[in-house]
Amino acid sequence: MKPIEARTDARTRDIAATPAQVYAAIRDPLRVARWWGPSGFSSTVHRFEFYPGGKWVLTLHGPDGKNYPNEYRLLRVLPERMVEIERPSEDHHFVLAIELARHGESTRVSWRQTFATAAQYQQVADFVAHASEQVLDRLSAEVRKPPSVA
Repeated sequence: MKPIEARTDARTRDIAATPAQVYAAIRDPLRVARWWGPSGFSSTVHRFEFYPGGKWVLTLHGPDGKNYPNEYRLLRVLPERMVEIERPSEDHHFVLAIELARHGESTRVSWRQTFATAAQYQQVADFVAHASEQVLDRLSAEVRKPPSVA
C-alpha cells in the first residue's frame, strides 16, 4: 500500500467561530443539507445517525440535474473536536477526518480525505481538490449565518 500522503487530500480553513459553532453545523442534518457538496449541488439527507457506527444516507443533486446517491458510516465522533466518516464504496472508498481546533478567535478546520488506494485518489484528485475547497466555503457560510436563519 502506498504511503498515506499519496492517497490523501488535506485542506485547512480558519472559520471565524468557536469549535462549538462549527460542530453544530456538522451535526445538524438540516444544516448539513445546506452545505454538504460542491458549489451548485444541493442535498437531501435521508438518514443521519450521528454516532460511531451510525449511517448517513443522502442524495446529492447536481447542477446537471443528475442525482448522486451517497452512503457514509460515522467512525468517530468527538464533540467539538473531530468527526470521522467513511464512504465504503468500491470505486471511491475513503475516510474523511474533520478536525476542529481553537486558533486564536477562530476555529481551524482540518479536512483530510484519505482514499483506499493511490490509484483511486489519482482518478479524482483534481475534482476532490476543488470540491473540498467549495465544501469548506459552504460550511464557512453556514456557520456565519445568524441563528434565526440557520
